[in-house]
Amino acid sequence: MAYWLMKSEPDAFSIDDLARVGTEPWTGVRNYQARNYMRDGMTPGDAILFYHSNCKRPGVVGIARVASRPYPDPTQFDPDSPYFDPISRSDAPRWQLVDVEYVRKLRGTISLDRLRSAADQLGDFALIRRGNRLSVLPVDARQWQTILALEPETDDDRD
Repeated sequence: MAYWLMKSEPDAFSIDDLARVGTEPWTGVRNYQARNYMRDGMTPGDAILFYHSNCKRPGVVGIARVASRPYPDPTQFDPDSPYFDPISRSDAPRWQLVDVEYVRKLRGTISLDRLRSAADQLGDFALIRRGNRLSVLPVDARQWQTILALEPETDDDRD
């Protein structure tokens, strides 16, 4: 089993949205490296840290799992979608996705500040590198355990 971190803006799709729907196609990834992680690295059953980005308190808010093999992202073919790619063709799709399945919401947010304060324990963790903007990132087993050990008792806990 592999481990991943996937970012979503909570105003667009939150951990609560995933809890409500159960399983969701991870559409709209338009970065080749993030696409390659989904296409070439993810397999059903892999574990995911669900991360809220571009919000007041960014951080890990839940756990999900990869629920499908990669397949073409249908939004690339939809001219009405904000993720439409006029260069992509159905016989040679450029963008792939996986379905993501809800596992659980964390008791509280493991904030980006908290993750940065654990940098010595996390080692070379892509999320806390300057300038990293990828929405899909690999996480090694040690980092996974370290991050989950940071889970607060409640969301009222301050970092």
